Amino acid sequence: MLCKRLYPMVHKYMLKFLLLIIVLFLFTSFNSSYACSIIYYVDKATGKIYVANNEDYWYDVKSYIQIIPGSKNKLARLWYGWDDFAQGGVNEAGLFFDGAATPEQNIPEGYNDPNGRNVGDEILAHCSNVEEAIAYLEKEKIAVSKGHIMFGDSAGNAAVLEWINGEKKLVKLENNVLIATNYLLSMKSAGNLPCYRFQSIEDRVIKLNESKGTVDFRLFGNVIAGAVQTPRKDSSGRVFGTLYSTFINISDMEFVLVYQLDNSNITRLNLKEEFAKTKKRRIKLKANS
Repeated sequence: MLCKRLYPMVHKYMLKFLLLIIVLFLFTSFNSSYACSIIYYVDKATGKIYVANNEDYWYDVKSYIQIIPGSKNKLARLWYGWDDFAQGGVNEAGLFFDGAATPEQNIPEGYNDPNGRNVGDEILAHCSNVEEAIAYLEKEKIAVSKGHIMFGDSAGNAAVLEWINGEKKLVKLENNVLIATNYLLSMKSAGNLPCYRFQSIEDRVIKLNESKGTVDFRLFGNVIAGAVQTPRKDSSGRVFGTLYSTFINISDMEFVLVYQLDNSNITRLNLKEEFAKTKKRRIKLKANS
């Protein structure tokens, strides 16, 4: 069941933003081979931290939000994904992560791909910041051959972790923003360029930084509106597109998920309240009939 509780600040601006998304996604191109867009942003005026993600994938997967309470040795956390695998998420310490597919690379000798292991949940359970998350992957000898991972935390630190030609590469936050789509930031020649989604986000960030208005969910949400993927059918009739878009205000612990670009299908959560609960719960994401 989707959470229907409205939070005043989010509710005030989100509907206008979502209407903009619906208009913009009609004009975006479609590429089912590579997708997903991630941004970590620090508002220079207030210091508040926002993150967002477009999860572009097949529409027929049974996606959900998983919320797990904290325990003696584990942090409370929320992640979203399917098949018992966290595609992205955030924990009570304000550590965020998400990933995107990239051209395949060799990983360091002695390391292994996750291969179905729910590493995202492990990191959110045990790590409080970017440095700890990267150290956790190093300790567990985990690397990703067909993707990169963005980590961001509540202290204003963010980095994209990549593995290229058997070496670990780290791309850190510059100024107040870090963006990742589907090309390797450390080796652009590997492919997936040009990327209109990355360029769209970057252009909108410039305008956001130049804006004199207060940054909120509406203004920040518009940054990834031009990077959504139009739902289309492949030759077999299977639909691919932006499965969901997530928006997190890490500073104020607010979470919004828009499912399948449908402005009537929104999950809003106060993460402070959710992480204070003692029972695990799963919110199934379903298309409105």
